[in-house]
Amino acid sequence: MNKKLLLIVALLPFLTFSQEKPEVNIGGALRYNYLVSSWDDDQKQIGGDLVYDFIRMNFEAKYKGVYLNAEYRHYAEGFGGGFMKQGWIGYKINDKEDIHFGLTQVPFGIQTYNSHNWFFNLTYYVGLEDDHDLGLKYMNMGDKFEYQLAFFKGSELNSLGGSREVNSERYAYDVVGRNKEVNQFNGKFVYKSGEVFKNRFGVSAQYGGLYNIDTKEVGDHHSLSLHYEAFYKRWNLKTAIISTRHNPINAPGESRDVIEMGAYGFPYDVASDYEMYTAGVSYDLPVKIGPISNLQFYNDFGYMDKKANDFKNSAMNVTGVLVTAGNLYVYMDYALGYNHSWFGGNFTNEFGTGNKSLGWESRFNINFGYYFMTDIKSR
Repeated sequence: MNKKLLLIVALLPFLTFSQEKPEVNIGGALRYNYLVSSWDDDQKQIGGDLVYDFIRMNFEAKYKGVYLNAEYRHYAEGFGGGFMKQGWIGYKINDKEDIHFGLTQVPFGIQTYNSHNWFFNLTYYVGLEDDHDLGLKYMNMGDKFEYQLAFFKGSELNSLGGSREVNSERYAYDVVGRNKEVNQFNGKFVYKSGEVFKNRFGVSAQYGGLYNIDTKEVGDHHSLSLHYEAFYKRWNLKTAIISTRHNPINAPGESRDVIEMGAYGFPYDVASDYEMYTAGVSYDLPVKIGPISNLQFYNDFGYMDKKANDFKNSAMNVTGVLVTAGNLYVYMDYALGYNHSWFGGNFTNEFGTGNKSLGWESRFNINFGYYFMTDIKSR
């Protein structure tokens, strides 16, 4: 009798677990931009442009501890068209430990974002903020310590074969063109302290290969970051120091001082070696103005110190406010870029060699985004 009782007790968690019903969440978003750019005289002449940003679909599913998270976006054809931002299968080991497999966020730096604004920070434009690659990730989120370990076979490749170039139709910036990211290892550690004044001290590192299609040889790349985030009442502070090196083995005559990166259908050159410094601060102000419940004021700054001789450094600053009104989120940003590919210039070399005659350019941008999520439970 005792043996039977022990057997029932031992099997009870599995019997209860098997009775779980599948859960499915379907969501999405629709966004538009109003913008005025300092370098576009025709746009200023007509009082700015109102343009389509994207429409997206989100899918979440869970059954017996195994779950799925996927997001597909469709931009205008001029910005890459449709592609998946993320898509991974997860397994929750316990309350603290998770495993993700698929196109999942790379554990590097402050997450989910190293910024508060719609434009992100400079880290995004060199593949070090909100990047997603194909691989396996382990996460352990304790009360005092967090750490993540990951292996990525490659970036979000859209075609097979080592001889095929990596294209730029993607959400996050990766190495593209004649080099491709392979066999990348990531590690991230965060120490948490404080209750009223909350601190997150972190260090992140990544190391991987760069396979060159022409030479058939594998170079390497690595990045190291020290980052700190603080929360105090309605305030948030994000700071990071990053050191990055790329060592491609290109064909003879091709520069190794720049590496080609791309997203949204557009490739550009990025300095192979650099240090980057970022800082951002935000303040939340709860309000009751019709449907508006919160105003978040922020400023994000980034500086890129390129190591190659005669390269012009890059910088970026965004000041703005996020307006929350139900499911509607409106980013109102005044963004400044210095030798920034998305702010004037010829786009292709601002993050690389830079343009010595290019000064600060600005863009006033309002992004309107409506987000939703619907729960569908099986019966």
